[in-house]
Amino acid sequence: MKISVVGTGYVGLVSGTCFSETGVDVVCVDVDQRKIDKLNNGQIPIYEPGLEDIYKRNVEKGRLSFTTNLKDSLVDSEAVFIAVGTPPDEDGSADLKYVLGVAREIGKNIDHYMVIVTKSTVPVGTSLKVKAAIQEELKIRNAEIPFDVASNPEFLKEGSAVDDFLKPDRIVVGIESAEAEKTMKRLYKPFLLNGHPILFMDIASSEMTKYAANSMLATKISFMNDIANLCELVGADVSMVRKGIGSDSRIGNKFIYPGTGYGGSCFPKDVQALVRTADEYGHSLEILKAVESVNYRQKSVLVAKIKKHFGNDLNGMKFAMWGLAFKPKTDDMREAPSLVIIDLLLEEGATVSAYDPVAAEEAHRILGDRITYAKDEYETCIDADALIVVTEWPEFRMPNFKVMERLLKTKTIFDGRNIYEPEEMQDINFNYYSIGRKPVISKK
Repeated sequence: MKISVVGTGYVGLVSGTCFSETGVDVVCVDVDQRKIDKLNNGQIPIYEPGLEDIYKRNVEKGRLSFTTNLKDSLVDSEAVFIAVGTPPDEDGSADLKYVLGVAREIGKNIDHYMVIVTKSTVPVGTSLKVKAAIQEELKIRNAEIPFDVASNPEFLKEGSAVDDFLKPDRIVVGIESAEAEKTMKRLYKPFLLNGHPILFMDIASSEMTKYAANSMLATKISFMNDIANLCELVGADVSMVRKGIGSDSRIGNKFIYPGTGYGGSCFPKDVQALVRTADEYGHSLEILKAVESVNYRQKSVLVAKIKKHFGNDLNGMKFAMWGLAFKPKTDDMREAPSLVIIDLLLEEGATVSAYDPVAAEEAHRILGDRITYAKDEYETCIDADALIVVTEWPEFRMPNFKVMERLLKTKTIFDGRNIYEPEEMQDINFNYYSIGRKPVISKK
């Protein structure tokens, strides 16, 4: 079986590479010649654990290839996946120009039956627009070539995307014909052998499922962050509250860890897009609007704590920052809380020295030389007034506090991920501020 995957970003590259691991011949297509050249020369443009090994293995076996030529990729393909970006438009709605552009190119070049699958996260109704765009191009060609459209949203978590794809908890496919269902069943047969469920449904429901899932998870995060802020005011410990509610099976313990707000390529964009879709239909999603508002506010809570400790004048102060990516095990900086914190500190006249195990290059691309980049976590602490923990990388969990004590000007930590225990901070006489827990103020 052969398929084409258009778009070699995060979703497209992971999906295409993982499909090839099951024995499918995969051609990945992208308009960016430089990106294709890198992929053909053994260079992967994203960081994702486990991806490089699968990529190398399947390139060597000839099952995975890369090109800028969409027309050639369609030869003998039974399905083509559209996995290009859907960035938020000015009003927050998903911009479909890349998706529909690919659809039109497919319409210009298709010469046999195939299933055109939207893999990108798209608003409800997009598949109808994809179908219309292909039909328009076929009409211009005066060609009658049968095809089907389908929706197959991804549920990948950055940092564990390869595992998520190869061992999915469910596969959601929206179809409108028996033939399309047959093709998608063949493609996903290797996953079904392991007992993973495939859920066939109408296309509109499939498209909505992805937005609803991400919005629900974003809601859990914002809810917990709001509760954490209240815990501080009333003297409760959010860690205890989290354990108390997480033990309820109806709630569960996932996505209820407080922090500095969610970021990344999915949650912010998808919540915004669903809110705008609802507005278009005259239905205001008040809960999700509140989710957005809480998340926006949460990204600045650490700066508020810094000002409370040091006073409002931060001019000339230096802060160490551990973590830049929006979460561990990725170099993704999109909507990362670190960017908001850095902007606020720089506006106050402070300087920032940061370290991230994998995201430094991407951070430099975005921030340039506005901050300094350290070679390790301890270098950031040299002559810094305080440490700010933004991303919970494993290597930050058990640092050498004695070394930090010698390097920092003041023994002060602002922990945006609650990776340290207040009792431990009290024992070593550090000033310690976290999320949803009482601060520890050193008596020395």
